[in-house]
Amino acid sequence: MSENNPGFAINEQRSKGRIFAQQRHLYRSDFERDRDRIIHSEAFRRLEGKTQVFTPGINDSFRNRLTHSIEVAQIGRTIAKGLQLNESLTEAICLGHDLGHPPFGHSGERILNDLMANFGGFEHNRQTLRIVELLEHPYPDFNGLNLVYETRLGLARHKGPHDKPAKDNFPGKNCSLEGQVANAADRIAYNCHDLEDGLRAGVIAYEQLNDIEIFSDAQQHIGADAFKDISVVRTRTAKAIIDILVSDCIETSRKAIEESKIKTVDDVYTRSEDFVIFSKQNETKLRKLEGFLLHNFYMNKTVTAEAENIRAKMERLFEKLCKKPEMMPPFYQRLSESEGLQRTVCDYIAGMTDRFCLKMIEGL
Repeated sequence: MSENNPGFAINEQRSKGRIFAQQRHLYRSDFERDRDRIIHSEAFRRLEGKTQVFTPGINDSFRNRLTHSIEVAQIGRTIAKGLQLNESLTEAICLGHDLGHPPFGHSGERILNDLMANFGGFEHNRQTLRIVELLEHPYPDFNGLNLVYETRLGLARHKGPHDKPAKDNFPGKNCSLEGQVANAADRIAYNCHDLEDGLRAGVIAYEQLNDIEIFSDAQQHIGADAFKDISVVRTRTAKAIIDILVSDCIETSRKAIEESKIKTVDDVYTRSEDFVIFSKQNETKLRKLEGFLLHNFYMNKTVTAEAENIRAKMERLFEKLCKKPEMMPPFYQRLSESEGLQRTVCDYIAGMTDRFCLKMIEGL
C-alpha cells in the first residue's frame, strides 16, 4: 500500500480496531497480524483436507480449500497493489474467506443447511465469522481471533455469483474496497483453477470449450498450437485467463473508482454498488465460463457422485452427536450450553476435514 494512499484505502488510522483492546505490535501492522492469526489458526490448517471440487486424496495435483485460498490471496494482493489499497488487509480477507466451508464442499453446505433448517440454517460466510469470533480460542481472556473490524466485515460480506453474503450485524451496505478485491480475486481463482483441474481430470474436454470466448482468447494469447505438451497448454491457458482478468479488473476498477467520486472509506460503505469490477465485455465472457463450469463440471456425475453418497452418512453423524454430545471434544460440550446443542454439533461437523468426517461416520 502506498504511503500516500487514497482516502478510501484502509490504514490503521482509519480502522475501527479490535473488539478487545490489544497492544500494537512493534514490527507488524494490525492487518499483518490478522493475516498471521488466520494462517496460524486450526481452521486454516484444516482447509488442506477439505474439498474444493474433488475430494482431497484422489489426486495430489487437484486444488483443495487451502491451496485455493493461497491462490486467491496472491491474486488479491496483485489487484490491491494495482489499486493502491491495503495489501495486507486484502490478503487477510482472501486467506480467511473459506474458513467456514464444511467438509465435502458445497454439497456438505447444503446438507448442513437442511439439517439446521429449524435452528437458523447454515451458510459458510456466517460460519467463517463464527470461527474467527468464537470457535477459535488461542487466547486466555476471550474466544475468537480478535480480528480488526475491517477484516471481519470483509469475511462477513464475501460474495460471488453463486455465493451471496448472509445477513450480518454490520452497519452500511458494503464492505471496503479491499473486501471487494477479495471477492473479485476469489472469482478469478476458482474459475481459472477449476477449469484447469477439470481439464486435468478429463471431466472437461478441450472440444467443449470452443464457444467459450475467454478460453479462446487465452489460447490465442499463449500461441497454444505451438505447444506439444498438453499439460503446458492447460497450465499456460489458465494463467493467461488470470492475467487477462486481473489486468482488466485493475484498469476497470481504477476508472470506476475515479468516476464514483468516493473520497473516504465511509463513502464506500454507504454505496450498494461495487467499484472493484470487470469491464462489461470481460464480465460477459466470465459469466459464460461460469455457466459452462456449472453445467459441465460441478454438475457432472463424476463430481456429484460422492455428494449423493454422503448425505445419509452426514445425517446419521449429526443425529448421533445430538444424542451423544459427549463424543465431541470438551470445548464443544461446554459451548453447547450457551450456543445450543444443534448449533454446536453443526459447528463441530463443519470444522471437520473430509477424511476425519468419514472416519467418525465409519466409527458409528
